[in-house]
Amino acid sequence: MEHRDPFGIGLVQTEPSSDREENIARAVHLAAEAAKGGAKVICLPELFGSRYFCQREDARSFDLAERIPGPSTEALSKVARERRVTVIVPVFERRAAGLFHNSCAVIGPDGEIVGVYRKMHIPDDPGYYEKYYFTPGDLGYRSFPTPFGRVGTLICWDQWYPEAARLSALDGASVLFYPSAIGWHPSEKAERGEEQRDAWITVQRGHAISNGVYVAAVNRAGLESAPGSEGIEFWGSTFLVDPFGVVVARAQTLGEEIVVGEIDPARIEEVRRSWPFLRDRRIDSYRDIDRRFIDER
Repeated sequence: MEHRDPFGIGLVQTEPSSDREENIARAVHLAAEAAKGGAKVICLPELFGSRYFCQREDARSFDLAERIPGPSTEALSKVARERRVTVIVPVFERRAAGLFHNSCAVIGPDGEIVGVYRKMHIPDDPGYYEKYYFTPGDLGYRSFPTPFGRVGTLICWDQWYPEAARLSALDGASVLFYPSAIGWHPSEKAERGEEQRDAWITVQRGHAISNGVYVAAVNRAGLESAPGSEGIEFWGSTFLVDPFGVVVARAQTLGEEIVVGEIDPARIEEVRRSWPFLRDRRIDSYRDIDRRFIDER
């Protein structure tokens, strides 16, 4: 039966330390607080269990990876079960020796893993050397059931790709969650900082509008430095927008924060009736969308 009553979601913005056990314990506490605040679906930031190790290539960082299920999912499954909530748990996944993914496990209110998403788009930029660590996902763009409807889980760099949002929405997601680790290179902040963050917000508002879904971006905060680099100042700014891109709730730039916002299925129905983008898609005309680039003219 389709769920039609409004429900709360909790977006947990964290500032991870170098202590993995402390980060997991802190996430457990903050997720429980979000549940107390009325959240029924709770999401943590990308790679919340550690500092952002992808600022450099270092084989020792593979020691941070864990199985699914593993320490992070087991700790958060207790919150899910005790509070009767769904928790989205980003994990540096060790799939096999030499094979790692940047993943999300979705844990249902019974404490069991409902499904796993593996990040599909992997960046390779100064300070974001993720191709060294992560194999691109092979599970596709999916949505996962919760007692309140289906949700999609995409991860950080995925947020720039309309195809990922569209396919998750077509699979029935009413909310797209984007756990993220994005910020400024300090030397660029004064000149380009605002336009960079504005682009990040704008593209995700666009996904909400074009698909008629809620979009929740869950970022980390704080300056994290790596030897030999200026570091990255993660810009926080965790936010929730409705199906027409209206900002429902937003966190500050700095520090840990829990954002609780309401998802109203009636709003999705209202927007999609007035702006029927899914109805008017010309699926017969998109035959070249699976090509890297159209060279022939």
